[in-house]
Amino acid sequence: MKGQIADSVTRGELQSRSGSPFEALRQFARRERRVEQCELCSLEVSPDHPHLIELAQRRLLCVCGACAVLFSGQGGAKYKRVPRRIQLLSDFSMTAAQWEGLLIPINMAFFFKNSLQDRVVAMYPSPAGATESLLPLEAWNDVVEQNEALNGMESDVEALLVNRVGESRGVAPAEYYILPIDECYRLVGLIRTHWRGFSGGSEVWEQVGRFFAALRSRAGVGGSEGSECLS
Repeated sequence: MKGQIADSVTRGELQSRSGSPFEALRQFARRERRVEQCELCSLEVSPDHPHLIELAQRRLLCVCGACAVLFSGQGGAKYKRVPRRIQLLSDFSMTAAQWEGLLIPINMAFFFKNSLQDRVVAMYPSPAGATESLLPLEAWNDVVEQNEALNGMESDVEALLVNRVGESRGVAPAEYYILPIDECYRLVGLIRTHWRGFSGGSEVWEQVGRFFAALRSRAGVGGSEGSECLS
């Protein structure tokens, strides 16, 4: 026990002036416990807290419910509230030629409208994080014309997530979702954390499979609300 404790705390920390080594350990454990706080007002937040996105920096902020309400539906604000709906686009139409025309180097990507730049941005996950791919406007407009649901995406905070990995391997149909932008970055973080070697390794693809299984269980069809966010 002493050897294990010594890896984390010094002997001086154990022998506090006011009490026994066990009391010092309890104090140390309390100090080490991480509590998430609202990044605007510092109030403690629950694990299923909402998020805001800072438009200029594309930075996600963890916030409490009260602060999130302040930025709901506000145009021209510094922050926008990230919604929680997850919509499975079961009748989404995209041919292999259209996908290739989008010039995405892998079979997974997400697309959102950046209101400050007035353009659609294409990003794909990689071992280095989210990577932007130059999106041909004509090819994107062709996809939008065939999928009216894309016109209902909220700028900056909602995205089209495309997963064609299973289809490319011949094991599962392609999946298309409109979902909160924070879910896209959660997928990016998951891949970056678990990627090993050249092909990623089995663990990362197991994690990706669980991510999409959770999306399917939470998703509505035709624009119904999803469950609370997982941050």
